[in-house]
Amino acid sequence: MTPTLVPHHPARDWAEIQERMLVPLYEAVYDRLGVGTGSRLLGLGCGSGLALLMAAARGARVAGVERDHARAELAAERLPEGVPLTEEPPEDLRYDVVTAFHAPDGLLPELLRLTRVAQSGTSFVLAGWGPPEQCATEPVLRIADRLADRRPDPGPDLASVAAAAGLRSTGSGRVACPFGYADEGSAVRGLLSTGAFDEAVRATDLSQVEKEVEEALAPYVRPDGTVWMPNVFQYLVARVA
Repeated sequence: MTPTLVPHHPARDWAEIQERMLVPLYEAVYDRLGVGTGSRLLGLGCGSGLALLMAAARGARVAGVERDHARAELAAERLPEGVPLTEEPPEDLRYDVVTAFHAPDGLLPELLRLTRVAQSGTSFVLAGWGPPEQCATEPVLRIADRLADRRPDPGPDLASVAAAAGLRSTGSGRVACPFGYADEGSAVRGLLSTGAFDEAVRATDLSQVEKEVEEALAPYVRPDGTVWMPNVFQYLVARVA
């Protein structure tokens, strides 16, 4: 079966299909840190703004940093008017919480800039995939490594990144974030929207990547055609050492 032939719009696919998969992670972090009225929160790599929108709904004042123009445009559409959205972190840090839910490439330099100007008590949150054996999506992601002819990426070591940025861990947690899709076509589009397969697409072609991703999804397709992939994500909370 070939994925539904729908034009790919990665930023919109991320906003409409994939981003919601991490809602349990956002909620767990906000609950742990008591994000609500009076909180000031900065989201690094804020994507199309869902995590910021959830924090704003709790009463927090939010701002975002996002370098992908298409995602930033979607964030501007869905967030309340006046929410600051920039491509670079601010030079002064007047926030209680700084989140990096998607651990973007180049995160460490941004963290270093922020920790130098952070106020005492600012909490930093780093997040990423949990143990591979607890993530059904892991074998699918390895397709990207094989097609791009690169060594598997173990993902960021959150504790090491925090320490390198001059942060001291104050806690951590793991959250179940199952990926659920209406059908195989939606699953393929959602997974490709993450950016994990961009290099594989450049090395081969989009149709080849789609075909192999869909084949890898077969074990997770349920009798009604929906796709269900249990996953675990981890997060680390830290403050300036």
